[in-house]
Amino acid sequence: MRLTRFLRNAAVSSEEMLAQAAERTAERCAGRHVLAIQDTTVLRSGGGGGDYLHAVLAVDAQDGTIVGLIDGQYLTRESGRRAGRRSAMIEEKESFRWLEGADQAASVCAGAAQVTVIADRESDIFEAFALRPEGVELLVRAAHDRSLEKNQTLFATIDAAPAAGHAELTLPAKPGRKRRTARMQARFQEVSLSRPKTGQRSGLPASVTLTAVDIREIDAPPGAAPVHWRLLTTHAVSCVEQAWAVADLYRRRWAIEQLFRTLKTEGFDIEDLRIEESAPRNRLITATLIAAVCIQQLVHARDGGPGPLRPLTDAFEPGDIPLLEACCAELEGKTERQKNPHPKGSLAYAAWVCARLGGWTGYYGKPGPVVMLEGWLEFQARKRGTLTLKH
Repeated sequence: MRLTRFLRNAAVSSEEMLAQAAERTAERCAGRHVLAIQDTTVLRSGGGGGDYLHAVLAVDAQDGTIVGLIDGQYLTRESGRRAGRRSAMIEEKESFRWLEGADQAASVCAGAAQVTVIADRESDIFEAFALRPEGVELLVRAAHDRSLEKNQTLFATIDAAPAAGHAELTLPAKPGRKRRTARMQARFQEVSLSRPKTGQRSGLPASVTLTAVDIREIDAPPGAAPVHWRLLTTHAVSCVEQAWAVADLYRRRWAIEQLFRTLKTEGFDIEDLRIEESAPRNRLITATLIAAVCIQQLVHARDGGPGPLRPLTDAFEPGDIPLLEACCAELEGKTERQKNPHPKGSLAYAAWVCARLGGWTGYYGKPGPVVMLEGWLEFQARKRGTLTLKH
């Protein structure tokens, strides 16, 4: 009954919930190189259209810590709109969300030491580079074989660049691909992208100068598609070490894919929602998105070090500390392996508690998002019970 009242409460908007989440993220950005990773996921689809969520997630560039949520937008695509879309002004296109995401990242992460906006191929938009916010770097996977100056093309130019070095990278498992170690080759080349002839707003520069970083797998296993990333960035790249550093930043994009999995198939299963009205539906999805960020923070924090531990207030309220400590005391056993190895007040400490509440024994394996979700839900239930008793 309380959930129904919440979902139909016009005084509570998705925008307000997202703004509050962004405020908390802003507080954690100080002094950090923050990666603002943006992507779009399907909420439900059919007949060529559907409902989509565009999210922007803040991640620490150094250690991959989930800083928090920057923004979220809901999109509805109708079928039959493909014609005429290409020549529409950028504000009238769905692709405008990529520019808005960068602007929001610049605002929310204003206190960060550095901000890099990262996105996949759908965000390969000339306007995104030409209109990027001041003080924000961009890193995008190239989708288009763009025209360059002197009648050259992007892909041919980077293919012709000499190989700058080789390295082995661990590729995580994903649908259709097992986890493997791949031998990769790096190239980089400064390029000037020419302004497209159609679909652009007035006042854009004739070209933008970027660095193309090409990372491709050599000697892929038989039957496996070789990995190939063509990346465009505003970061300066003058040596192969900087090219590998750019590739490492792009690989952090995996964090938002994990977030969407937690939101959907490996967690909250929001695709099965049967709420037809958009306003209450979006309220529930927004609350779930914020919770999914918390679950991913716990998964990342579960092992502790090697760097400084994050405070548990990254994902919990200060008032949650007594209950977390009470749960920990209940769950700990007599042996060292049955005790929480992390210091009180750390997010790793809270992650251990949630993992144990979710059914992890403390002995085997590492608790993933499903276990963390079960434990987090159990903690929230205990929290509600405690508050009810107090009142």
